[in-house]
Amino acid sequence: MIKKIITLVFIISILTIQKDVVAENEIYKKIDLFGEVLEKINKDYVEEINQSESMDSAINGLLQSLDPYSAYMSPEIFNEMQTETSGEFGGLGIEVSMESGVVKVISPIDDTPASRAGIKAGDYIVKINDIQVQGKSLSEAVDLMRGPVGSSIDLTIRRRGVKKALTFEIIREIIQIQSVKADLLEKNIGYIRLTSFNENSGKQIKNKIENLEKNKNIKAYILDLRNNPGGLLSQAIKISDFFLDNGEIVSTKSRKVSENRKWFAKEGDITNGKTLIVLINYGSASASEIVAGALKDHKRAILLGESSFGKGSVQSIIPLKNDGAIRLTVAKYYLPSGKSISEVGVSPDIEIIEDSDDFRIKTKTDNQLNYAIKLING
Repeated sequence: MIKKIITLVFIISILTIQKDVVAENEIYKKIDLFGEVLEKINKDYVEEINQSESMDSAINGLLQSLDPYSAYMSPEIFNEMQTETSGEFGGLGIEVSMESGVVKVISPIDDTPASRAGIKAGDYIVKINDIQVQGKSLSEAVDLMRGPVGSSIDLTIRRRGVKKALTFEIIREIIQIQSVKADLLEKNIGYIRLTSFNENSGKQIKNKIENLEKNKNIKAYILDLRNNPGGLLSQAIKISDFFLDNGEIVSTKSRKVSENRKWFAKEGDITNGKTLIVLINYGSASASEIVAGALKDHKRAILLGESSFGKGSVQSIIPLKNDGAIRLTVAKYYLPSGKSISEVGVSPDIEIIEDSDDFRIKTKTDNQLNYAIKLING
């Protein structure tokens, strides 16, 4: 009996090895085929091509076939990205991704040329100046949008519910990101606007709340996550924890066991359990959805506005030998309820859709914020 088991294990091992060898041979055949195709293009294509750029496009095509968030960054683009994360850079002020071959706006950043011009979350950029975006990679499209500060650019937009294409002329500026703003509304409502999750966001929010708490009349808080494209997971966990006493905040699942993790809230709600309304819209993505989803699942907050973007995945920036890098999806987020955010997003408890194209956050046209204030005041 033991000999039979050993023989069976041996046969299975041989079959597994053979299967791996066949698979490896198939991969090498595909690599040879790719080399042959590149050679034919270089020899017979109607125009002379830049082989280096063709290889970059091939690498980027492979990554973008995985999902809209994985991408290749050449050494130049990777260096620019590292400069931009310092919090000051030239541009339009929009967070973008790729969908169906065109650039999709995840969200415009507050008080930037794009937001002032009227660009909205969910808009599709189909033309940059007179150049069609279809067929370009995300990095190529982003390069086209970059330019000298003070120079103008025309963006042709397709918007949900609008039949005609819209054209916006935007002047490029230095983009300075201030992730946290706070205000006192109606003398008794603490308003906190979070536009991104950077390394100081948690500390800034805590300071703002502590200052607001000095006003003994504060009876409720509004946390505004609209048009917040996300950022650092660590800050999303920290900010969720500010409003929770216990329970799971978020979990990640991956092919690697080491990437499967859960994060839990520690005791201590810094607002002492005061009423909390969280504002979300289609521009609320990633880390914003983690905070909104955790507070909703624990019934700690009322979510008001529109369904969020649905970006429930974790990307890692992996440097390459050529001084470039790849942005690669390595895990997915899951809410305390066990639901995935990916492509679904977080739905509000109370759906309030933007009133008009003139809608601007925290102005007289902001019907979502106005509704939240009325709700708190009963």
